[in-house]
Parts: sequence; structure tokens; C-alpha cells
Amino acid sequence: MNDIIGVMLRDKDKFVIWPAYIDKGNSRSGGRIISKKRSVTSPDLKEINSAAEELGLNPVLEKDKAYPKSWWDVSGRVLVDKKGLKSGIARDIARKIGEMRG
Repeated sequence: MNDIIGVMLRDKDKFVIWPAYIDKGNSRSGGRIISKKRSVTSPDLKEINSAAEELGLNPVLEKDKAYPKSWWDVSGRVLVDKKGLKSGIARDIARKIGEMRG
């Protein structure tokens, strides 16, 4: 019966990191989960993926996903290992992107 569903369930050992979570141009109500001070301008999937790799979070890139609050914009998402609080991981990823941008 479960084969009929055909939906791949998300790994329970992973957090979803949407670009909206760490985008400085996004409001809290628009999905940003970290402070504006610690967020970055227009993060893209490649940057999030690279930062997560450097942090040892075993990222999985999913380019064809749309953030539910902006379902019309297919921005993609990155799944990362649950190694701490989601907001802390998002903060670390944003910090690493800032470092990578110089």
C-alpha cells in the first residue's frame, strides 16, 4: 500500500535549509529564521551547499523544491545533518557564506 503513495519521505536525521531562512532581504514573516545582522544577501543553493559541506553537515541539494510561503518561486533547498539547533545551523551556514564571499 505504501508503494502507491510514491512520495519519498524526508530523512528524519536532516534539517531543511531554505535560502529564505538566511536571506537578509527576507522578513521574519517571510521566512527568515536568523537575525538580519547575521543573515546574508541573496544566498544561492550552491553557496548554502558549499558552506554546509565545509561545516561537515553532509548536504543534499534539492533544486526542484519551492519554499511553501513563496510556492511560485522554485528556489530549491538543502538538507543538512541535524547537528544542533536549526537556527544555529542556519547561522553557521550564513557565517560561512559571508566568509566565502570575503
